[in-house]
Amino acid sequence: MLVGIGDDAAVVRARELSVTSVDAMVEGVHFRLQQGFSTPAEVGHRALAGALSDLAAMGAQPGEAYLVLGLPAGFAERGALELVRAAASLARETGTVIAGGDVVSAPALTVSVTAVGWAADEGELVSRSGARVGDLVGVTGQLGAAAAALAVMEGRVEQGEEQSLEEGARRPPFGGRALERARRPVPRLREGRMLAAAGVHAMIDLSDGLASDAAHLAEAGDVQIVLDLGALPLAPGVEEVAEGLGVAAWQLAAGGGEDYELCFCVKASARERVEDALAAPGMAPVSWIGEVREGPPGLVLCDEQGRPVRLEGYEHRW
Repeated sequence: MLVGIGDDAAVVRARELSVTSVDAMVEGVHFRLQQGFSTPAEVGHRALAGALSDLAAMGAQPGEAYLVLGLPAGFAERGALELVRAAASLARETGTVIAGGDVVSAPALTVSVTAVGWAADEGELVSRSGARVGDLVGVTGQLGAAAAALAVMEGRVEQGEEQSLEEGARRPPFGGRALERARRPVPRLREGRMLAAAGVHAMIDLSDGLASDAAHLAEAGDVQIVLDLGALPLAPGVEEVAEGLGVAAWQLAAGGGEDYELCFCVKASARERVEDALAAPGMAPVSWIGEVREGPPGLVLCDEQGRPVRLEGYEHRW
């Protein structure tokens, strides 16, 4: 970046291709500050993480981010600073430069993030539309933390009790483990670039939940995607929260949103190459959860017994 915050506009040295994502979060729709649901710092982190997750799903290299804050009357300056500092911390961790933005008055706290990524060649990028019959469907990391955390925060299930580990260490209650993961999601930028290089030809980030986002892959590729819900990788605490709710764990893992993992399609012959690409230390592991088949375009979800099931779409309401 040649010129950043403090001047009339940012000036960056461009690469061949720019990849731009615009994300907005509004209090009362995407998050709640009341009753301990979210802190300003968590809002700042999640706002930037969501925008960067879109870049990850394209396989782009992160570049710059621009933040616009809409502050309601009475919102404390300290809260605004906490929000921005948390976003700046994630920016440093991911190699992103916060290059500018704006602050305006608004009826509710609003955070809008424009994230710009870069690529040297079109072949480095992945869209939603490349799924092909015979592909395997994979997902990074673990699912269900955000849905489990929401159930805990809304009081629909208890957190459980703190557990003792060896040598005097303590494990947070299962609801607490889900909260820790959900409040500070990690955009899978490295994984997205590695997956693109390994030959993945359709990819999406899981902001609206696996059931909704995998359906977007099927629609964009005009193919049928069949997912095995029993194969979903569950985040710590999800099974216990699901038991407390009296539902199957896969309902939280597939029906809840904001896990910000990556779901992708790749030819079966590239399976080992993908696994090797994500085997490096610090990378989110890959789980294989379905396949692309001949049939009417759309998403088919099957439970542990192979029976088709339906799930309602996810609604942003943190």
